[in-house]
Amino acid sequence: MDLYYHPLSTFSQKVLMALYEKNIAFNPKIVNLRNPEKRAEYLKIYPLGKIPFLVCDDDRKVPESSIIIEYLDTHYDSNPQLIPTDKDRSRQVRCTDRMCDFYLTEQIIILFFASFKPEAERNQDAIEKAKFRINVMYEQMDKDLENRTWVMGEELTMADCAFMPGLFYAQDIAPFSDHANIVAYWERLSLRPSCQKIINEVKPLLENFKKTG
Repeated sequence: MDLYYHPLSTFSQKVLMALYEKNIAFNPKIVNLRNPEKRAEYLKIYPLGKIPFLVCDDDRKVPESSIIIEYLDTHYDSNPQLIPTDKDRSRQVRCTDRMCDFYLTEQIIILFFASFKPEAERNQDAIEKAKFRINVMYEQMDKDLENRTWVMGEELTMADCAFMPGLFYAQDIAPFSDHANIVAYWERLSLRPSCQKIINEVKPLLENFKKTG
């Protein structure tokens, strides 16, 4: 399989965590969408130009991070099972995954890119809306994690893959230090080998990105 992605992309990190957790081999294809020439090349592969994007051995093409993880779960027997087979539990995991993508990760991305702009050029309405949504998510997440090891309970799921990238960036952009249960959860999550592998790859690239914009 070929995975088209970029290490700094939150949704790429989400899929990488699933691949590493399930120990599934893949060919990494890093895509630099900021480079016009590289972007043009990638558009020939996936005209929408979004990452991550999975191209399977049989040339089957799978877009969107959650759908890629679902494909991995249904086509590979390796554990952990990231989406439960129980219908109700499956729905809960999918719902939490989408809530995280829309109301945490995407909001943190808004704050991240806003931080590179002069204050006068920032969209304050978008920033305030993002902060509000992040805080709502933190409050709910902190309650949910009170008696849980992972987001959905005692087993790691796709929901944890979804929360990992956002929380990584949030440490500086939208700190969660006032939420003890999230702090403890992040400590557990960030120590997993899959998460460590992603963090080690991202850190030097992130430092360079901050310097160059």
